[in-house]
Amino acid sequence: MSNSSSISHFLLLALADTRQLQLLHFCLLLGISLAALLGNGLIISAVACGQHLHTPMFFFLLNLALTDLGSICTTVPKAMHSSLWDTSTISYTGCAAQVFLTVFFISAEFSLLTIMCYDRYVSICKPLHYGTLLGSRACAHMAAAAWATAFLYSLLHTANTFSLPLCHGNVLGQFFCEIPQILKLSCSKSYLRELGLIVFSICLCFGCFVFIVFSYVQIFRAVLRIPSEQGRHKAFSTCLPHLAVVSLFLSTVMFAYLKPPSLSSPSLDLALSVLYSVVPPALNPLIYSLRNQELKAAVWTLMTGCFQKH
Repeated sequence: MSNSSSISHFLLLALADTRQLQLLHFCLLLGISLAALLGNGLIISAVACGQHLHTPMFFFLLNLALTDLGSICTTVPKAMHSSLWDTSTISYTGCAAQVFLTVFFISAEFSLLTIMCYDRYVSICKPLHYGTLLGSRACAHMAAAAWATAFLYSLLHTANTFSLPLCHGNVLGQFFCEIPQILKLSCSKSYLRELGLIVFSICLCFGCFVFIVFSYVQIFRAVLRIPSEQGRHKAFSTCLPHLAVVSLFLSTVMFAYLKPPSLSSPSLDLALSVLYSVVPPALNPLIYSLRNQELKAAVWTLMTGCFQKH
């Protein structure tokens, strides 16, 4: 019987069996990752350089773009390397690092999306208190709390998962290191401790979800009371991108983890994991920039300025 101390590496699930499909997956992942890097990089640069964008909403959007960059850089490069070189191994420490960073960026993103919901709620439902409730210091504290909570949360999960004895081999049924897949390799009853943490996490996420739903009910009620059509349109235009990003994030994650066992299959699980780990970071910048005229103008100014310099 082997345990985690004797495991030097894990075997990840290959995205494809044939060489042609492996190269196709490499090209697709390369395109998606470049789109994510470009889109999020432009948002970060535009918000950092544009003085008129130094507002709570864009400050949190900058933080969200950072989590998207982190998410895409955690899983995609290794998957691209595996597809290009036809290898599926990842070292024990590399797997632990991937688990830590994956949990860190996903939990930070959900925390920031919840904070951004609060920002939209205060902006529309309590506009007179906006400057007081969301001053620069308050925004910095909320962002720091989101990052710190995500760090402690991911550290706890990673330490707990990799302290378990593993005696069911080293083959993971996923293209990146994921906690549920590692738990399947455990032969110790102490994995129930990690399951307890996951249940606690689900309860916490459900609390944030209820807060988001409740906030948007209040937001839509307030928007519908705005007398002018132009005012309603402006209010909706600031909320819909955030709502779309939240819906994309939650729907992909929930369907990947909460789907009925009867629907489960290796190919479907693989497709869903790609969907929730790779697609949202690439689509989020597009969703935000399409509806936000200020951001589009800032990005355009940034791009034209760079072209003029060259």
